[in-house]
Amino acid sequence: MTAPTRQTRRHARAERDTGKPHYKWIVLSNTTLGSLIATINSSILLIALPDIFRGLGVNPLEPGNTSLLLWLIMGYLVVTAVLVVSFGRLGDMFGRVRMYNAGFAVFTLFSVMLSVTWMGGTAGAWWLIVMRVLQGVGGAMLMANSSAIITDVFPTNQRGLALGLNAVTAIAGSFIGLVLGGVLAPISWRLVFLVSVPIGLFGTVWAYLRLHDTGIRQRTKLDPWGNLTFAVGLIAVLVGITYGIQPYAGHTMGWSNPWVLTALIGGGVVLGIFCLVETKVEEPMFRLGLFRIRAFTAGNLASLLSALGRGGLMFILIIWLQGIWLPQHGYSFESTPLWAGIYMVPMTIGFLVAGPVSGWLSDRFGARLFATGGMVIAAATFVLLMVLPVDFVYWQFALILLVNGLGMGLFAAPNRAGIMNSLPPNRRGVGAGMSTTFQNAAMVLSIGIFFSLIITGLSHSLPDTLSSGLIAQGVPAVKADQIAALPPVAVLFASLLGYNPIGSLLGGDVLAQLPPGHADYLTGRSFFPQLISGPFADGLAVAFGFAIVACLIAAVASWLRGGQYVYSEPKVETMLPARSDVPEDAVGQDRAVEAADPDTWTSVADGVAATPSPGAARDSPATHSSPTL
Repeated sequence: MTAPTRQTRRHARAERDTGKPHYKWIVLSNTTLGSLIATINSSILLIALPDIFRGLGVNPLEPGNTSLLLWLIMGYLVVTAVLVVSFGRLGDMFGRVRMYNAGFAVFTLFSVMLSVTWMGGTAGAWWLIVMRVLQGVGGAMLMANSSAIITDVFPTNQRGLALGLNAVTAIAGSFIGLVLGGVLAPISWRLVFLVSVPIGLFGTVWAYLRLHDTGIRQRTKLDPWGNLTFAVGLIAVLVGITYGIQPYAGHTMGWSNPWVLTALIGGGVVLGIFCLVETKVEEPMFRLGLFRIRAFTAGNLASLLSALGRGGLMFILIIWLQGIWLPQHGYSFESTPLWAGIYMVPMTIGFLVAGPVSGWLSDRFGARLFATGGMVIAAATFVLLMVLPVDFVYWQFALILLVNGLGMGLFAAPNRAGIMNSLPPNRRGVGAGMSTTFQNAAMVLSIGIFFSLIITGLSHSLPDTLSSGLIAQGVPAVKADQIAALPPVAVLFASLLGYNPIGSLLGGDVLAQLPPGHADYLTGRSFFPQLISGPFADGLAVAFGFAIVACLIAAVASWLRGGQYVYSEPKVETMLPARSDVPEDAVGQDRAVEAADPDTWTSVADGVAATPSPGAARDSPATHSSPTL
């Protein structure tokens, strides 16, 4: 008897493992761990940046080093936004679990490389930036395929709960990263990167041993021109946004910089060419036909607008806490980064409470009511933040953050489940990648918008306020005017990094010439927070106004998604293990038949039938066209 081959043994193990009732929970646990570690690393540097720069011996507030600061923050977000669609497409072609496993390994490798940085100064900072970008490649592979893998193994009546747990945990990871970075960085800045290594090793081995591809693979041609134009266009736009919030030629921001304008306009043109290319090629990477599914389009539009409203919020709240509120309440500037993360914990609690509950409820009643309600609640909390005094009472601030987290969690889980349920089984990878691209790109765009609005608000009143305040404390008028003429972004970055703002701006030489009492007052915990409170409040009002509008439009988009909409599972999808030699024509042999019931709508996409799940009638069913994807 011929001994079984390695592939045969693996197929047998796959059939045995996937046939067990608890297999889907193993999948959920591992993919949630992957999403969590990827999103934790999107924010873990925010609180840890002061210790990282001190460890490297770099002053990030020097004009030439501003780019280092921004790219350490934004590089990871940019690369994940650009690559998730391509990795989702590759997952559809070669196996989602295979791409996901590779993502865990790549992410872990470059976490190690980040933690063993041996260089210092500017060279060390650029090493970290490059390694962060490569770490983001692994993060993109994880994020692109986790939702699709979950959708493959969970039945439709449990997907909302499963995807809700995954999505909300991922969003909460961005807030967990704040606290984790603040705790680890004072011990050693290398721990900020090293903490991901044991988790990554465990997740990589666990995924390789226990996860199996159960979804449909569709071997198609790659789309080189689509990949190239999409990457070039999106990178240009996101890089333009990154540099647009930096000062340029005496201006507070760089939106008039010819290079920024070229990147934004040129990137937009290239993305337009990308859309044209995708309508011409035989096998496009970006399935524009998926936008014919109303639930997919509305869900992604709502997700994009939600991310626009939420993405920059984290930065604004950190600056609010670190630059104003915490120093006024007795915290040293050096300790504010950690405490800012701790004081934002109520928002994370709201996410974790609302997400699983709303996901479970959306399985029964559909996504529309919960996702729309979540955005309305979030908009209401932005109104409350707008009217909250800059020197607030903490329990009021914490309560607003808790409700904001509840609203965002109420939205995120059902919306993600609604998007994934609307996708044909053989398009789940690319569809999930498209959805993640919108969300991650919107996060970068949101940071640019929020920073721009805050800086615009500060630039109107901060210079005069800062100059008169310094002169009143004995600072020479020439030096006071020089500091007042600095771009407000320098003040924001000083606050974000937990530096003593006035001490950093004045320098030791000027402080040494002042009477001791005046120098102590200028660098103490009351002068700068009181000085910036008024101008900062002006910027906050504009920024929160934008967030309110974004959330309300997201609520409208969410409501327009229609009734509860789920693609039916083709019989071939249950065959285990997934095989790459299944002919493309075999995908979805059971053709859809138009139903006589007017409340049942049918779509045909690559032979996969779309039907409403039980309870769809409760969600105001609407007539949908039959897209060909």
